[in-house]
Amino acid sequence: MPLVGVAATYSTDNPNRFPLHTTSDKYLRSVIDGSGAVPVSIPALGDMLDVRRIADSLDGLLLPGGRANIEPHHYGGPAFPDDEFIDPGRDATVLPLIRACIDKGVPVFGICRGIQELNVALGGSLHYRIHLLPGKEDHRMRRDVDTIEERFALRHSIHITADSLLEELAGEAEVMVNSLHGQGIDRPADGLVIEASSPDGVVEAVRLPTAKSFTVGVQWHAEWGFENHTLSRRLFEAFGQAARERALSKNRVKAT
Repeated sequence: MPLVGVAATYSTDNPNRFPLHTTSDKYLRSVIDGSGAVPVSIPALGDMLDVRRIADSLDGLLLPGGRANIEPHHYGGPAFPDDEFIDPGRDATVLPLIRACIDKGVPVFGICRGIQELNVALGGSLHYRIHLLPGKEDHRMRRDVDTIEERFALRHSIHITADSLLEELAGEAEVMVNSLHGQGIDRPADGLVIEASSPDGVVEAVRLPTAKSFTVGVQWHAEWGFENHTLSRRLFEAFGQAARERALSKNRVKAT
């Protein structure tokens, strides 16, 4: 089975006061059940890691969501408020790792924060708070409901770009998705193409067509209930297929 790295979050919320590198169970299970791959967590240790060696060892890279937003100095944005939750260790790990994976032909799949990381790693910029922009809806997680099922419920439609990979996977021009993000893409990085947008114009999916392998980011939480969401399920399947092709290619090189 192919090996898929899953970016971890650095957390100091542990009651025992020991910092943790955490990866949500739902992402790990989606790699196994959705992509047919073996997940391995990549700690948020920044410069302590040799990202190019890590990329060499991987057959895929999954960029999951996370509580912290990417710090604005990575994309030339205005400074965050002092109380903004940040994760500099993940920023320092993932942004160069994305570039190394793309360079080496490792498939990359970004989800929620992951689409934003993909965009920033390639030179794009972000909006800090989409809901404060004129004409934009509030895409943040609902706080007026009690259950996780309600918070991850389908919230709005997305319009899929004609003749895109997502249209091929979805088989239709519009689908419903969930929405749990405050930050989002402002200027797409050079080379990224927009594969889907929300009715208020928020970028919901991007792809790097010049990449050697599957390189896609989506703004919704595709890992949540993907078994019953055709587009999300097919994205995980396509990512898994690309990871298997990467693993076979590595094995052929070793055999020679």
